[in-house]
Amino acid sequence: MPLYETVLIARNDVTQQQVEGIADGIASQLESEGGTVKKREYWGLRGLAYRINKNRKGHYMLLGLDAQPSFVNEMERLLGLNEDVLRFMTIRVEAIEEAPSAILSRKSDDRERSFRGPKPAGRFESGRRRGFDDREEFRARDEFLPREDGFRGGVEE
Repeated sequence: MPLYETVLIARNDVTQQQVEGIADGIASQLESEGGTVKKREYWGLRGLAYRINKNRKGHYMLLGLDAQPSFVNEMERLLGLNEDVLRFMTIRVEAIEEAPSAILSRKSDDRERSFRGPKPAGRFESGRRRGFDDREEFRARDEFLPREDGFRGGVEE
């Protein structure tokens, strides 16, 4: 049988258990027709790139399916009718990878890199403090300082 990967996005006001229930329904229907779910990943509640039906976030779920094309058509029809599902996409793949997807592996990398040690001193905090009069426009410029001959920037004394 051909292999497929389906990613579905559920509304943010449903619970994770309800999203798992949608995936369970797909799995039970698929197994009754002789297919199998090879991979199943819950990616969590993530922000959407743009609003979909007034939702800014959604629950993401990835399913790796070993199914007939007729089942995929029926599954997509049922997902389109489900009010909790905002979007879904199914693609045909050559092989389903057993390793965690890029989304889950990136999440684990973020957790490992969360603490990076104490903050280094800021740009100006290691040296002297900058005050109001230290700004460039208040500093005396060479052209306006009085010279030994009495000339002060265009005004002769």
